[in-house]
Amino acid sequence: MQVEEARRLLVERLGCGPEPPSPESARAVTAQLAHPDTLGPLVRRLSAGDLDLAECTRLSYRHVLGFDKLVLLAGAPRFMLRIHLWHGGTGAAPEDIHNHRCAIASAVVRGHVRMECYEPAANGVPATAYRETIDGPGGAWRLRRVGDARLRLVCTRRYGAGQSYGLAARTLHRVVSEEPTVTLFLETVPQRSVTDVYVRHRGGVADGGGLGGSGGVDGVGGLDGVDGAGGVDGAAGVGSVSGPVAGRGTTTTGGGSATHDDGDRRGDGDRAGNDRAGTGDRPGDENRTDHEGRTGARDRTGAVLRAGGAERADPPPKTPLPPAVYLAELDSLAGSLGY
Repeated sequence: MQVEEARRLLVERLGCGPEPPSPESARAVTAQLAHPDTLGPLVRRLSAGDLDLAECTRLSYRHVLGFDKLVLLAGAPRFMLRIHLWHGGTGAAPEDIHNHRCAIASAVVRGHVRMECYEPAANGVPATAYRETIDGPGGAWRLRRVGDARLRLVCTRRYGAGQSYGLAARTLHRVVSEEPTVTLFLETVPQRSVTDVYVRHRGGVADGGGLGGSGGVDGVGGLDGVDGAGGVDGAAGVGSVSGPVAGRGTTTTGGGSATHDDGDRRGDGDRAGNDRAGTGDRPGDENRTDHEGRTGARDRTGAVLRAGGAERADPPPKTPLPPAVYLAELDSLAGSLGY
């Protein structure tokens, strides 16, 4: 696919009107672009120099959560298309529960991710709530403590290669990637200036388990704002209004440890929602998200956590990837897709 063709497709599918795009429209176009026969040629053209290298590398970086964020098409404020390279393993800090400033979508190109969706509930596990802002595109993220909260796990879904999902801006979630994974991640037009981040109290529940939720993918008590689908060319997901996470894939309730897929929480302004992916090229991004350095006995900045492990310092500054590294990762991805 030609670069300008991909841009036109995004503009057509996401729209240019005053209304923000739906999670399903974001999911559908992301799934289409993530097909290997589409993504491979696009990435090869970009790695060969058919891009605004200075702008793309300025907005690409290694996330504190252990994945690389590579901007492919920077179409702010209407969209931002990225590759997330998750390197997997147990060394990365787990992702905190968060939402986004905009509707987002993610399609798995290789590997697997697990997404957990949450909702406030009086009987949920205790957490500390933060508001996250960013100092302009590519700028530093700031966390402001809001107070105490309780969250309940609504459902958990596993997505593999050829599967995709879309999330409404305010949907609370976190993404876990425990193996090298590649995802194509789309941010749409911002709907608000902040994201919400929830840091669970240490000892309250282990990462990925026990938050207690009802309803798997086909269970009762689904979550608003989530669209999912099976294969890249699959039909639109169901259950976006009041059903559980829709789409084909393995469903579990409550298990896991964390890393994340939806995740650009700290990317250009979204900070909540990262999408991890790893081709094994490099560890990555920030999590910005989905996702910016939160969790662990120590904060990723090295600051000891206080108040039961629920305190967070501002995330460390984002460091843009050097152009040579950015291009090498794109080249490696294109080669792995057969182009």
